[in-house]
Amino acid sequence: MKLSRLVEKLQYQLMAGDVDVEISTLVYDSRKVEKNCVFVCILGAVRDAHDYVSEVVEKGATAVIVQKDVKVPEGITVIKVENTREALAYMSAAYFDYPAEKLKTIGITGTKGKTTTTYMVKSILESAGLKTGLIGTIEAIIGEEHIHAVNTTPESYVVQEYFRRMVDLGMDAVVMEVSSQAMMLHRVSGFTFDVGVFTNLEPDHIGENEHKDFADYMHCKSLLFRQCRLGIFNGDSEHVEGVMEGHTCECWTFGCRDGMDFTATDISLKKEHGALGVAYHVKGMMDFDVEVNVPGSFSVYNSLTAIAICHRFGVEPKVIQKALLDVHVKGRIELVPVSDRYTLMIDYAHNAMALESLLTTLKEYEPGRLVCLFGCGGNRAKSRRYEMGEVSSKLADLTVVTSDNPRFEEPMDIINDILIGVKKADGEYVTIPDRKEAIRYCMENAKDGDIVVLAGKGHEDYQEIKGVKYPMDERVLIQEILEGK
Repeated sequence: MKLSRLVEKLQYQLMAGDVDVEISTLVYDSRKVEKNCVFVCILGAVRDAHDYVSEVVEKGATAVIVQKDVKVPEGITVIKVENTREALAYMSAAYFDYPAEKLKTIGITGTKGKTTTTYMVKSILESAGLKTGLIGTIEAIIGEEHIHAVNTTPESYVVQEYFRRMVDLGMDAVVMEVSSQAMMLHRVSGFTFDVGVFTNLEPDHIGENEHKDFADYMHCKSLLFRQCRLGIFNGDSEHVEGVMEGHTCECWTFGCRDGMDFTATDISLKKEHGALGVAYHVKGMMDFDVEVNVPGSFSVYNSLTAIAICHRFGVEPKVIQKALLDVHVKGRIELVPVSDRYTLMIDYAHNAMALESLLTTLKEYEPGRLVCLFGCGGNRAKSRRYEMGEVSSKLADLTVVTSDNPRFEEPMDIINDILIGVKKADGEYVTIPDRKEAIRYCMENAKDGDIVVLAGKGHEDYQEIKGVKYPMDERVLIQEILEGK
């Protein structure tokens, strides 16, 4: 492959060498450099790959892509661009022969709801006969393969590699979470989404190495809608106009107020046989009754999003209705059927904002008692422990404080910090450091009509102690408790 093919959509300066040089591979990690590759110098938060140019040339790189001036031996091609992260995205798309052009691409952005909505969309599209891949916080799904995720949105090279593999498997569509960091770091540059979605916006990811302020966070979210053909927006969000600013796409809206393209009316809560959910009627561009076996008003918004996306691709209402009944997302208000007397669920809520949202939602179902089990991670801000403890004590009838990922801290030190927050409110509490024993306590002491939520671990299937990750899946623990182990 010629380098000229990889840079055909870039604005660049040829500083040295020949753009028609033959290239073996595209590389952005100095540890993976091989003979005759082109190396893209990424300017990272911790390391600057420009500092390793001499090393990568010694290893055999034929060409380098830079955004700073560098010194290289004669015979090496040097191409200078304004932003090497953006260049990597466009080059990756070319390297994998523009796979996004052969897929229906759906990008979902927002503070909350991205993960659940991606699984809803995947479920419905597949029910309609469209083979659909997924890229998100928990995992990437390519056919039968499930790949553990490191970032919500992977590096642009990995995104394009996943797209290529989906195309090669004959897949029709891909739905992916698009974080604000991904937009800021050009991880999804180099192609145009068929559909972009805005779920909601709350202050988050603001600080060192993230966004300097809320305005910057919102701006990065808005960039998706300059890179998609159709934008689907939560019209009930107070920030929708800010996110729509500068958009270049066709726009649809969804929400619970009249005048939306997809409006939820006659909303009711479902509570039966230990299961929770919502029911409503959607009107506007589609008109039918909806039931979702995932609790909370946000399930209305997430499912409306999925309905709008599927309408874009011509999916029939009866297919959508059936698929929404069957949707389950690992670790996101995941109901674990153990008893008709009480409801047991697992959720990833691991900060005060998420926990408050979760517990407030569950209180709407008027449980006999709301029981919240959680711990906090070690080697993290103590403020999170105080805040989560206070939120749980304020909203739950019983807080069960246990261990999460203690990392290099002592579990009881973390628990004692949580208790400082717990004691600021007046909820009952118990402390049980061993997580399995804490879960056993909740199950054995559950009363009729209780909702018991195991918070913090969600989809995680390990516990990190002293730098070692030990297998620990709450679903397995529950099963072992039921079997008397």
